Amino acid sequence: MSVMVVRKKVTRKWEKLPGRNTFCCDGRVMMARQKGIFYLTLFLILGTCTLFFAFDLPPREDVYVEGENMPQEEESKNRCRYLAVQLSPAIPVFAAMLFLFSMATLLRTSFSDPGVIPRALPDEAAFIEMEIEATNGAVPQGQRPPPRIKNFQINNQIVKLKYCYTCKIFRPPRASHCSICDNCVERFDHHCPWVGNCVGKRNYRYFYLFILSLSLLTIYVFAFNIVYVALKSLKIGFLETLKETPGTVLEVLICFFTLWSVVGLTGFHTFLVALNQTTNEDIKGSWTGKNRVQNPYSHGNIVKNCCEVLCGPLPPSVLDRRGILPLEESGSRPPSTQEASTSLLPQSPAPTDHLSSDEMPEDTSTPEEMPPPEPPEPSQEATEAEK
Repeated sequence: MSVMVVRKKVTRKWEKLPGRNTFCCDGRVMMARQKGIFYLTLFLILGTCTLFFAFDLPPREDVYVEGENMPQEEESKNRCRYLAVQLSPAIPVFAAMLFLFSMATLLRTSFSDPGVIPRALPDEAAFIEMEIEATNGAVPQGQRPPPRIKNFQINNQIVKLKYCYTCKIFRPPRASHCSICDNCVERFDHHCPWVGNCVGKRNYRYFYLFILSLSLLTIYVFAFNIVYVALKSLKIGFLETLKETPGTVLEVLICFFTLWSVVGLTGFHTFLVALNQTTNEDIKGSWTGKNRVQNPYSHGNIVKNCCEVLCGPLPPSVLDRRGILPLEESGSRPPSTQEASTSLLPQSPAPTDHLSSDEMPEDTSTPEEMPPPEPPEPSQEATEAEK
C-alpha cells in the first residue's frame, strides 16, 4: 500500500514583507538596500586598526649606542609591540577591546530590526477608513478632505497621531515613515547610511554606543600614533621616522579627518539622550518651536533620561520575520483573514442531486461511526389488532 506524501513549500514571513529592506541568514539579518556606505565604514575601521595592530616596519641596520661596542637588540618591527615594550603592555589590550566593542555595536545596529511597525491588513485598513469617514463625514466633491489626525494625551500634553497613507495606520507617538526603507519606524531617530539601517527604538542604544566607542578608539589610535612618532624621532630623527613609517602617517591623517565628525556626532547625540529627544524631533523643532511646548517624554532629569534611553527594557520585534507561511507546491495562497473567519463557521453539505449513482461519494465512515438503525414504525393493522 503506497502512501502519498504532500510536500509543502515553507515560506518565511520576511519573504513577503513590504518595504525596501534586504534580509540575510533566513531573515535573521535585516538591513536597508543601500549598503555601499556601510561597507565603506567597515573598510575604514578595519583598515585603520589593521595598520595600528599589524603594520610592520622595514628592516633597519644595527643601531649602535654611543660608548658601547656591541649593537643594540633589534627593535620590534610591530608598532603595537613597540609601544607595549616601551610604555605598557596594556596599550594594545585596551585598543583591542575598543575595536571589538565598536565592531559588535556596529553589527548589532546594522543587522537588527530598528522597530518597524507592520502595515495594516486589508480588513484593518477598511475598518480604519470607515472609522475616519464616520468621524469626518462625507466630503463634498472638489473640497480637500481634513487631515487625518488623532489627539493623544501624554503627561498632560496633547500629542497628535498622524495617519500614514502608505502603511494605512495611525502612527504611534514619535514614530515616522522612512522614505528610504519605506517603513514606519517606532521612535524614529534618522536613517543612517553609515550603518546601513534606520535608527529607531530597538537599535538606538547600540548606535549611540557605537559612535561613542568609535570616538574613543579614534582618539586612542591617533594619540598613540603621535606618541610612537615622537619616540622614534628621539632616536633616528623626525624625517627619518616619517620615511620608515608611511603607514603611521596615513593612519594619522585618517584619524585626524575622521575625529571631528565622529566626536561631534557623539556630542550631539549625548545632548539628545540627556533631553530624551530624537534627531527627527530636533530637526522639526517639535519641542522648541513658537508654541514652546514642553517635551512630554522628558523626566526633567538627565540621569533618568539617560537610564530610560540607554538602559530601559528593549521591546521585542513585532514583525515575526522568521514566522512560517505554509504554501503547497501547487502555488495556493494562504487564506486571508476573511476566509479564515468564514472557515470556522459550520458548512452546509454540498448538494448531490445532480450526481449519478456512480458519481455519488462513498461513505468512508467505519461501522463504529455509523449511527444505529432506527426501529421500523408499526403498521396501522398491527395497532388495531393490539387494541
